[in-house]
Amino acid sequence: MVNGEQAPVDGHDHEIESLDEFDRTVSRGALAGYRLQSVDLTGRTAVLLATDTSGAVFLGCPMEPEALAKVRDDGAMVFPPVPGLPFDPYRGSLYSPDQLFDGLADGGYESTPDALAYAWFQRTKSDGDIFASMLRSVHDDAISDALDELLAGARVVGVMGGHAMARGTDAYAGAARLGRSLTRTGLTVATGGGPGAMEAANLGAYAAAHADEMLDEALELLGKEPSFVPSVSDWARAAFEVRDRWPGGSESGGTESVGIPTWFYGHEPPNAFAGHIAKYFANATREDGLLARSNAGVIFLPGAAGTVQEIFDNATPNYYQSRGGPTPMVLVDRDHWTHRLPAWPLLQALARERPMETRIALVDSVDEAPEALARLTSG
Repeated sequence: MVNGEQAPVDGHDHEIESLDEFDRTVSRGALAGYRLQSVDLTGRTAVLLATDTSGAVFLGCPMEPEALAKVRDDGAMVFPPVPGLPFDPYRGSLYSPDQLFDGLADGGYESTPDALAYAWFQRTKSDGDIFASMLRSVHDDAISDALDELLAGARVVGVMGGHAMARGTDAYAGAARLGRSLTRTGLTVATGGGPGAMEAANLGAYAAAHADEMLDEALELLGKEPSFVPSVSDWARAAFEVRDRWPGGSESGGTESVGIPTWFYGHEPPNAFAGHIAKYFANATREDGLLARSNAGVIFLPGAAGTVQEIFDNATPNYYQSRGGPTPMVLVDRDHWTHRLPAWPLLQALARERPMETRIALVDSVDEAPEALARLTSG
């Protein structure tokens, strides 16, 4: 209280995202001004009846009718849970692979929350329903908030590359070694969260806390299901077989990688090796958010149109320095980026005589990328 008035509250310190946080906060005093996200309060009726909730906002928090009436009388704002949705628009945390793939073992991919959310998106994305559009926006904003909380203070390196890179190939193994190497230097690897090069980099980060032999064996196991086509279920089950055989992954080393996929490309499933998954409905929000949070630079593996788009989505703020000083950009595979898809010459031309000129590099192989990134960072 300041001069008899409630002090304003803002920021993540005043978000309550679990029952434990709720109990700790109530033990210190009122809930006035707090924001509560998806906390089941049906067992806290007595506490709510005895606590000042004026100015609080309850986002998708189930509670008993008596408690609901009381908090509304206090002047709190209540956004009730939305029944029948395959996702929680108010969630306070990112997804885990286990959450998105729940039910995979028994019912196959089609029965998982990830597949059901994609089906809902397909039904509603073009029907003009403002309520569905609002739910998607609220969900994506909640995901961005949770992602900011997770990555606060982290040095994040983005790894971009095509979804078509198959398990069992040299390119896939190289991308996995890259993710492992970056993670072992203390960086947090962030990818687009899908299959191919993205999965490989997240796999490498997952393997970073294990002995080197683990990655070799995991690559061999995964190579038996090289693609999510024709069966997402078989492809995903192979990944969970690896996770079950070598549990813990990067969590054991204190660094978890992040996958940032989208239901816009819902036919491409998320991969199961990211420690946290920030899945969005809006692809533009996802793309910009992934690149903006890659504060330690971005490594671009060979890809097609999507990766080309990401190169120049990243180059634009580096060119204008709209996010501060330019961050490193490393393109991998000289032949790919100078002949097949000649993005490198254009990137060089854009960078010439600008601060970003010393923050770009082209290397021949993926094994050269970590050293190039370190050179650009220190140079």
